Amino acid sequence: MAVLDIVLYPDDPLTKKAAPYDAVGPEVVQLAADMYETMAAYDGVGLAGPQVGVSRRILVAHPPEGEPICLVNPEITDMQGRVEGEEGCLSLPNVYAKVPRAVRIHVRALDERGAPLDFEAEDFLARIIQHECDHLDGIVFPDRLDILSREEVLHEFEEVRRRMREEAQSRLGVACSSAHPL
Repeated sequence: MAVLDIVLYPDDPLTKKAAPYDAVGPEVVQLAADMYETMAAYDGVGLAGPQVGVSRRILVAHPPEGEPICLVNPEITDMQGRVEGEEGCLSLPNVYAKVPRAVRIHVRALDERGAPLDFEAEDFLARIIQHECDHLDGIVFPDRLDILSREEVLHEFEEVRRRMREEAQSRLGVACSSAHPL
């Protein structure tokens, strides 16, 4: 298993629709394992293929009070209720907003070994699956907000990215200044 790099918004393939799997094989099992490890390493509860640079319809989820699950080619076939809840995203780090989602959903998918899944999810697991399915359609959570809230969240994220770049440059500058000439 390996910890994969997280793709940051708006880099590809985050804003594009992911392709479905025609067949599930050992490469999907390996990718799912790597995605579980990556999700845990970043303290996430969900992760979609595009977030690790794989434009395929795969996601993993692990709610704090539940079991981990991998969904390949997931389809949400029914949604019930509506509630706003706080969301963040590993591809938009340190930015949060209240996002409306269905309370209960019906899901059909395959697991990472190709076995069919057909189940109901509610509350936090339903929110995670909806968020990750959005990633499979090229949608990030600010896209679910009204225009003013969306602009505020994206501006906040640009500030986070600016600070991340400055910190990286600072680390590189320190590393370069302490390096011996060749």
